[in-house]
Parts: sequence; structure tokens; C-alpha cells
Amino acid sequence: MAADGGVFTLGDAAFYGSMNGKALNAPIVGMASTPDGHGYWLVAADGGVFSFGDAPFYGSMGGKALNAPIVGMAASSADGYWLAGADGGVFSFGDASFLGSMAGHPLDPSFSGMAATTDGRGYWLVRSDNCIFAFGDAPFLGPTYGCP
Repeated sequence: MAADGGVFTLGDAAFYGSMNGKALNAPIVGMASTPDGHGYWLVAADGGVFSFGDAPFYGSMGGKALNAPIVGMAASSADGYWLAGADGGVFSFGDASFLGSMAGHPLDPSFSGMAATTDGRGYWLVRSDNCIFAFGDAPFLGPTYGCP
């Protein structure tokens, strides 16, 4: 995945399309695969979501006022996805349950991504200093040095 919307496949990964060559309002910052691996979503910094293959579109934050840019996304175990903002905000779509966020907590530095648990009932938010915050059934495995 590239900021311009290009998608590159390696090994046995299938190509289902991309945004390469199309006008984007903001760069692509995240990608998530459908649970069956026959599709994927791309998300832009402005919250716009693009679906390919068997990935259904469940909604986006594109065109909505955000407190911070989107920095990543993760897929639920069935039919949904989460978007993560640089301020620790989380947006849920489809069957992805909102399990909490760090929005509104004055933390510095900003968040840089997220990952979902394998059962899709939890997620971790990752800050740019590698501090990790757990939500839902995502286990908290302890802070790294210097994390609050």
C-alpha cells in the first residue's frame, strides 16, 4: 500500500484494485484485509474508506470534521472495521463494536496505528513512542519503558 492509493501484492496475495491514479483528498494511511482474505479496505487520513474485492463498504469519516487525522485501521472478525485517529479516537463501522478510545486524554506523542485481536473483539492502539493501549479482549501485556 502506498500513500497515493497504490496496492502491491507479494506471494499468493491477490490484487483486487487500488486508488492509484485517482484523485484523493488525503493520502492513504492504512489497510486491512477481510477475514477471508478475498478483499481489503484502504483508509485515507481524512477518514475516507475505499473497498475492494469482497470487502463491503460500511461507512467512513470522509467529509466529516475530525479532531485529528486517521492513522490506521483494523478489521473485525466478521463484517466491520475500526479507524484510529492520531488523537487516540476510534470509529467503528459494521459489526465492529466500539470498545473504548484514548480521545480526550491529553497524551503526547500522537497515536500511529492499531491492530485487532484475532477474534475481532478487541484492539490495541499504538502511540508513535511504541506505548500500547488495550481495549476489549485485547490483553494488556505491560508497558514499555517510559509509558504512562
